Parts: sequence; structure tokens; C-alpha cells
Amino acid sequence: MSMLKGVEKLDNGPEITDFAEKAGQLQGLGPRVMQLNITRYCNQGCTHCHVEASPSRFEMMSQETLESAFDILKTGGFAFVELTGGAPELHPFFPEFVEQLSGLGVQTVVRTNLTALLEPEAEGLAAYLKERGVHLIASLPCYLEENVCKQRGDGVFAKSITALRMLNRIGYGTQAGLPLVLVYNPVEPCLPGSQTELEESYRKELDRRFGISFSRLIALANMPVGRFRKYLQEQDKETEYMKLLKASFNPEVLPQLMCRRNLSVDWDGTLYDCDFNLSLTKPVQGTPADIDQFDRTSFTDRTIVTGEHCFGCTAGSGSSCGGALAVDDR
Repeated sequence: MSMLKGVEKLDNGPEITDFAEKAGQLQGLGPRVMQLNITRYCNQGCTHCHVEASPSRFEMMSQETLESAFDILKTGGFAFVELTGGAPELHPFFPEFVEQLSGLGVQTVVRTNLTALLEPEAEGLAAYLKERGVHLIASLPCYLEENVCKQRGDGVFAKSITALRMLNRIGYGTQAGLPLVLVYNPVEPCLPGSQTELEESYRKELDRRFGISFSRLIALANMPVGRFRKYLQEQDKETEYMKLLKASFNPEVLPQLMCRRNLSVDWDGTLYDCDFNLSLTKPVQGTPADIDQFDRTSFTDRTIVTGEHCFGCTAGSGSSCGGALAVDDR
């Protein structure tokens, strides 16, 4: 079973130069998910990171901006609030904000790199999240140590396995109501293979090698932005990768694109259609772009800001923060 759909499978049809040529204008459908990028600080510096987080980045969402987000969530209409970064667990106001959210009636989701949960300042945090019913989405780009360390740094795989075992022990991935979702993304400039088949392989290998259980797996394509774009440029593969994404355009995934249901908020309170526009500093258009001026009506009716990078979300089975978009990704 192949985990990747490689550049070598690209046919040489006519090149598409503009996303709008294929997709037309995308309209918002009303925000269902608020994604808060609360910090660029991270204990890792992954080669694929689209927001270029690292231990040397110290941007942090202020308490005032967190309160503005909370006030918007209180008005209703959102089903999920996702805390991401960077490593959101290492934000100084993280536990306090999670506590606030726990009484709101909106499902809190934390996107974790796993190793942040082992940092000294995060001691006891996993149990704290469990007690508040927080869902976890955890990055593990492969079940092979060599591939993980190539993308995320030496020693990261072993720490990730330690964190996963710890999460299993307290109920994540093994008990109802405590989902542990794993995230796969290719190490090389290729599209991910079938999400269904990848999940089967992960489940088999992680159980056999480490006795680890998880709820499900989502497969993400690497977006040609941030550090991954720099990697493509350094390897002289950017043009080839963009050709692959464009040739793999799948119009069937357009209705499910995350940008149509997302409100993405940067650490400084600027609003974006998605986390990738955030990384490119392309704020929302046709509606106020600051959280303190959020207007639900104009945000719902807005036209999504698109660009060449959007081919990454529409290639093959489609890709979003929630994984493959096609109904059957085989």
C-alpha cells in the first residue's frame, strides 16, 4: 500500500494558472468553527510548518483578544473552538482559557504536537484537559521514526510515542468522549494516499509496535506556504509540486472547503478565512478584519480570499484541518 501520490504520476495536461479559473468565487456559508492561533511559540521547529512556529517565536495572543473571542463564542452559532499555534498548551493563559470555554456549550479542540504535553510547564495538563472534555488532534506525520524525525527533529518520535501512551493511560483514544485524532502529512512533496488505508496502517503498526490506540486518522496535504514552500524552493521542486496540485484539482470537494465554515483568528486578533491565508497574511475581505469588530452577517456573506495555494486544499481527495474532504478517498 502506497502512502503517497507522487509527482511522477503527474500527467502533462494544460497548466492552470489561477485558482479562480477552476473554482470560481467561493462564498462563506456561516462560521461553524472558530480557530484561534494563540501563539507562534513552539518547542519544535518542523520543516513543514506553514506558520513557521519555533522556540524563537514569542508572539502570544493577549488576554484581551482571548476575551474578545470568548464574547463572540457566547453569542452562539459556533459548534467548535480550536486552539492551535505553535504549541497552544505553552501559552501562559491556556489553562485559564480552557476553563472558561468548558462552561460555554461549544466543543473545545486542542491541536497538539504531542511533545508539548511533556514539557515541564505542561505537567498535569493532559489530565486537566480530560476533566474538561477537551478533544485532541495530535500530529504524528508517520508511524516510522526516521520519517517523523526528518520532518520534526531528532528525538521527536520517541517523545511522541511517550505522550501517546500517557494519553491512552488516562483515557484518550480508549474511552468514549475522549477522542484522540492523529494527523498524517507527507514528508516529501507528494499528495497523501488514501486516508482510509493510512488509518488502517497506522492502527496496525502503532498497536503492534507500541500498544497505542487512537480514535481516527486524518490525512493532510502540505500547503505550498511557510517553511514547506521554502523547502520546495531549496530543493527546486516548487514548480513541480504546484503542477501536481493543479493537475489533481477535484471540484467535488469545493462545497466542503474549511474556509467556508471557518473563522480563523491570528494571535493579534486579525481575522482570516483559513489558517493558510493567515500564514500568508491575507485577511478577510468584505467584512471587518479585526476580532473587536466581528460582524457575523457580513462575515457569512463574504467572498473567500483565494490564491494559488488553494490548489493544495482541492487536490486529490481534498485536504482541510479535518482531513480528506472526498466522501470516499480510495
